[in-house]
Amino acid sequence: MRVKELKVYKRSYDISIKIHKITMGFPKIEQYGGIADQIRRSSKSIVANIVEGYAKQNFYKSDFKRMLIYSLASCDETQLWIEISKDLGYMDNKTYKTIYQELDKIGKMLYRLIQIQQN
Repeated sequence: MRVKELKVYKRSYDISIKIHKITMGFPKIEQYGGIADQIRRSSKSIVANIVEGYAKQNFYKSDFKRMLIYSLASCDETQLWIEISKDLGYMDNKTYKTIYQELDKIGKMLYRLIQIQQN
């Protein structure tokens, strides 16, 4: 199986693209070095860590689990930035709720995958 066939990869990739597009509408002051930049980086880190860990698993089994944990942490971080963005008025409630819920589902998928790696 290739990494792109993993459901968690697909969902993580899709949400990172969606978040990138949404944050391009944030105020100019937030674009570079601000909240928009931080959200983009943390959301892309979710999927990037999955890919990196998956690539290493054939050589270093424990690295996949470690990278999944990093991915889960990036997912939680992204949820925080999304919440802050909503509270600052950069994102409406509907968009916030949709993204937050998708990140929550991704987080649960990552958690289950981490648990599988324990065995």
